[in-house]
Amino acid sequence: MTVNIVGQARPNTFAFETSALIKATGFREYDARWWFGQPGSEKEPELNLMGVQAIGMGLGTLIRRMGVGPDIVTGHDFRSYSMAIKMALVSGLMAAGARVKDIGLALSPTAYFAQFALDAPSVAMVTASHNENGWTGVKMGAQRPLTFGPEEMTALKALVLGGDFDLIGGGSYEFVPGFRERYIEDLTAGRNLGRKLKVVAACGNGTAGAFAPQVLEGIGCEVIPLDVELDHTFPRYNPNPEDMQMLHAIRDKVLETGADVGLGFDGDGDRCGVVDNEGNEIFADKVGVMLARDISGLHPKSVFVVDVKSTGLFMTDPVLVQNGARTDYWKTGHSYIKRRVAELNAIAGFEKSGHFFFNPPIGRGYDDGLLTAIAVCEMLDRNLGKTLADLYRDLPLTFGTPTMSPHCPDEVKYGVVAKVVGEFTKMKGDGIEFAGQPLANLVTVNGVRVVAQDGTWGLVRASSNKPEIVVVVESPVSPERRREMFEALDAVLRRNPEVGAYNQTF
Repeated sequence: MTVNIVGQARPNTFAFETSALIKATGFREYDARWWFGQPGSEKEPELNLMGVQAIGMGLGTLIRRMGVGPDIVTGHDFRSYSMAIKMALVSGLMAAGARVKDIGLALSPTAYFAQFALDAPSVAMVTASHNENGWTGVKMGAQRPLTFGPEEMTALKALVLGGDFDLIGGGSYEFVPGFRERYIEDLTAGRNLGRKLKVVAACGNGTAGAFAPQVLEGIGCEVIPLDVELDHTFPRYNPNPEDMQMLHAIRDKVLETGADVGLGFDGDGDRCGVVDNEGNEIFADKVGVMLARDISGLHPKSVFVVDVKSTGLFMTDPVLVQNGARTDYWKTGHSYIKRRVAELNAIAGFEKSGHFFFNPPIGRGYDDGLLTAIAVCEMLDRNLGKTLADLYRDLPLTFGTPTMSPHCPDEVKYGVVAKVVGEFTKMKGDGIEFAGQPLANLVTVNGVRVVAQDGTWGLVRASSNKPEIVVVVESPVSPERRREMFEALDAVLRRNPEVGAYNQTF
């Protein structure tokens, strides 16, 4: 069977109902993300339901050719169109012979857990995570607990856009009832806090609202719900714990209620943001350092993996050094860090975006925002007499920024970053100072992390799932050095007219 794939077709036309619309750039480095459309939006859709069906055919073909067996888990997040997209995906999977196990409305980690609980090697979770309404996507994997990387995504893209499908039929569909309760029971069984923590659970009206309060109550927390009612219009803000608007809302609720901690979850529940009892919004990499201290105290000589956006404290923190911990800096992206954690048999991996990965004995290797929340609560439970703010103050002081993302079209963002990497490579080779100091180091595993002699650093990389460039800066010296590094980095970026406005700064 061949599928007529078009590059563009407008809604409410014959072509839109008879051809598969799939924008090629939606196949990203490690998952898939498209603009599906939103009422009143002038932006043209990048995907239609026939296109989703073709993606299912391609994914079913790919897992068959990979030889991993036909069983695959699927679920969907809480958006007005997610179930329709999932069922279109399912029809394509079944046409390619897949045996689909549908767990219904779910978080991404619920689907990852289902791969183990239902003994299915593959997963296709329909979610746009924290992206604005109108976006959709699929997180996929065929080797639990890992998700696809560039090699698999490139293969899938070629199959789908080329219409190269093995439509062998013989697929099946099974709806698995009650799986939400099974997942919650797995997270909470045997976990009981010694002290009653008052916890703000903030869900931004996303899918986690149907899961997070129950999990936190299940381990013994007193839960203060914040925006836990499911509402796919996201009336207050996108459920994104990297977004300062969400963090400010959590801070306000923590201070209003005297909570011990505020925990925020993204749209598909695989990330967690943290606010301490004094209202400090703790960036996820610093939360990672605190958890690494706690874990390496229990498991000396632990190995950790962190992404290149993360604080330099993972290398220099005296407690981690004393505990014999070792940290590997790796490419940003949940699939990259997940895979690196597995390769190094690290006990945990941390991303500045809030994706945390725990290997046994803590977890199963995939990212789960609710398990991260449990780990934060258990860390507090083990530090009697200390608040989360006390633990935060115990860290060496550094001055970091949130993740800042200037707009840049998908078609050109990698080229822009490659030019920036080339400029810095030449600068270092020529011995030219940058931001007032010689360059001590360049880390180029993912974009470029520019490190000055005083330890101040700045990162420029292409976003893996949005038309954006990512910028992060940190200084162990002063806010002024942080500002100098940011302005110098931004000046280099501004030499490229394709780079637009930032989504947020500091």
